[in-house]
Amino acid sequence: MTDATQISRFFALIPCAGTGSRAGSPCGAAGPKQYQPVAGLPMVMHTLAAFAAVPRIADLLVVVAPSDPFFEQQSAPFLIADCGGPTRAASVLNGLDALFELGATRHDWVLVHDAARCLVTPAQINTLIDACEHDEVGGLLAHRLADTLKCESGGRAIATLDRSDKWLAQTPQMFRIGALIDALSQAGDQVTDEASAMEAMGHRPKLVPGDAQNFKVTYPQDFALAEIILRSRT
Repeated sequence: MTDATQISRFFALIPCAGTGSRAGSPCGAAGPKQYQPVAGLPMVMHTLAAFAAVPRIADLLVVVAPSDPFFEQQSAPFLIADCGGPTRAASVLNGLDALFELGATRHDWVLVHDAARCLVTPAQINTLIDACEHDEVGGLLAHRLADTLKCESGGRAIATLDRSDKWLAQTPQMFRIGALIDALSQAGDQVTDEASAMEAMGHRPKLVPGDAQNFKVTYPQDFALAEIILRSRT
């Protein structure tokens, strides 16, 4: 139980140390997918712009791989920590330690977001904060599954699953910094998002309805869709 009289701040943490091995590149360029251009800017810069437009975010920290030179040429209101690890969980855990060095406390909130979810909007970020800032656990943006869900064996459908209680997890995911450190330290490197680490500790993160456009650019064809959506917004 947290002290209800204690004022909490909101921090954002963007793990940006991945290599994007599944994505390839829409133009054949080498390098991590988060740095590939989409709608005239490197993908991650769209992501960071959305968080920079939320005044409640006290600090925005980007976790990159050691010796990553990308941000040496960028000037923007965010902080860089070159403590990225071999997995997402390791990068996030190292980034949380870096937030402590910046003055964050265990009671403060952190919003962890995928660098490759470049379609997130300030409105979606604010919706998550509004829904979770008084919650005991925290939560995540998620999208209720609309399509029929199949089980597969050998490339063939063998069963249809009930989709009524199924959601697609998105980011940001928002939890108290101290609780998330404890959860990630206990869960290890194999968890694929922060909510699953919290679930493993017995917590029940709040599902906050998101938007289908807040997808993670993962495969080559995703770049074209992200491009269309971003250009339509301008």
